[in-house]
Amino acid sequence: MPTVFRIGAFSFIFFSSDRPEPPHIHVKRDRDIAKFWLEPVALAKNRGFKEHELNQLKRLVVENRERILEAWNDHFDA
Repeated sequence: MPTVFRIGAFSFIFFSSDRPEPPHIHVKRDRDIAKFWLEPVALAKNRGFKEHELNQLKRLVVENRERILEAWNDHFDA
């Protein structure tokens, strides 16, 4: 479970089993986790985050999209 980066209490991560799926990022905080597609940025799943937190997380994913895509391609040799 590679961590791409952290912002505050949020960890932006991949799972090794993510390879067959389109590029995306999981955002985790304690037991809460959300999944965002990257092309285009869109919420795929949410477990535990409130709506205002999801808005903040989406903004962070958009701001860091290129960084996340580069890490995705490096990790999965895309």
